[in-house]
Amino acid sequence: MENVLASMSGNVWKIEVKENDVVKEGDVLIILESMKMEIPIEATHAGVVMAIETAEGEFVQEGDILVKVNND
Repeated sequence: MENVLASMSGNVWKIEVKENDVVKEGDVLIILESMKMEIPIEATHAGVVMAIETAEGEFVQEGDILVKVNND
């Protein structure tokens, strides 16, 4: 299981995946908004989205868990 973390603090602008989606390395999972910039958060491995740990509009801190991906 891989925890996909926020790379910086910001608001969750858009969640691009849902639970049980199959993703590949480089797929955009979530888009954060910080200082009027959009920051894509990408999958670092292929796998299946097991849990989404945030919601659109939520403020997250750098290092917060956003998505859990099963890459077994």
